[in-house]
Amino acid sequence: MEFKDYYKVMGVARDATEAQIKQAYRRLARKYHPDVSKEKDAEGRFKEIGEAYEVLKSPEKRVAYDQLGQGPRPGENFRPPPDWGAGFEFSGPGAGTGAGSADYSDFFESLFGAAGRRGRQRGFDTGRGEADRGPADRGQDHHAKVMLDLEASLYGGSRTFTLRVPEIDAQGRLISKERVLNVQVPKGILPGQTIRLAGQGASAGADGTSGDLFIEVDFQPHPLYRVDGRDLYLDLPVAPWEAALGATVKTPTPGGAVDLKIPAGSHAGTKLRLKGRGIPASTPGDFYVVLQIALPAASDEKAKAAYRAMADALPFNPRTTLGV
Repeated sequence: MEFKDYYKVMGVARDATEAQIKQAYRRLARKYHPDVSKEKDAEGRFKEIGEAYEVLKSPEKRVAYDQLGQGPRPGENFRPPPDWGAGFEFSGPGAGTGAGSADYSDFFESLFGAAGRRGRQRGFDTGRGEADRGPADRGQDHHAKVMLDLEASLYGGSRTFTLRVPEIDAQGRLISKERVLNVQVPKGILPGQTIRLAGQGASAGADGTSGDLFIEVDFQPHPLYRVDGRDLYLDLPVAPWEAALGATVKTPTPGGAVDLKIPAGSHAGTKLRLKGRGIPASTPGDFYVVLQIALPAASDEKAKAAYRAMADALPFNPRTTLGV
């Protein structure tokens, strides 16, 4: 997917003010409007300019877009990083409200297309229920995405998050303020679920009810475990003789190291299940150990002699299934 430099499309500097962006849009929209323009590919340029303006006119979209930097080199593919959009507080149902139009590129959709759905999926409520949303003159809901360590889901507990809140200052320049929140993370929460903080959204004034803040969670990569739904996976290196003959080896799990029995005749990719040791729930996930055969290095003559002896003692062709 091609990275789009919206500042280049609009012909403005990356520190352009709100007024400069608006002025550039008006000038380009007049020039490339397909009803009046005689420019080559006016319709395509008009859509491209509209997409760029959709991002740069919004403090929230713009500050999130800016964290990508100036993008990859020409010709390189672009994919949003795993922590895309994390740490920013947005107003309304999502930064991508209005996204989904056929006029938007795949690049725009990959960044903002799903954002409008945040806060509308099943999550954890720390305040009044969904039916009790207060009077019509309530403040706007806000949303944010945060990256959690896996242990927060395994054990629950308090976590502190710093959110950046985009604003336009008196000079029309984009700035962001910080907001620090202490959040009680429910045990067993999964990526994509939300924590609802009642009354932590926008204020509606003295006579109104404040909106809510919906925090969508995702997991930071773990150095040992992979997450699949509520199941956890660990790649466990074993020696060839441990796999062939069987062994009992120390194995890390979220609850502490255990003595795991490796069945004789195991091979690379063998999965061993520890039931109920995954992410907690009324029916908890499982913990899977995936065996990986680790080969000792033939780094000296003694090791090389051992490999030669094994080759002589075990006539073995691992490629027989390939017909060669």
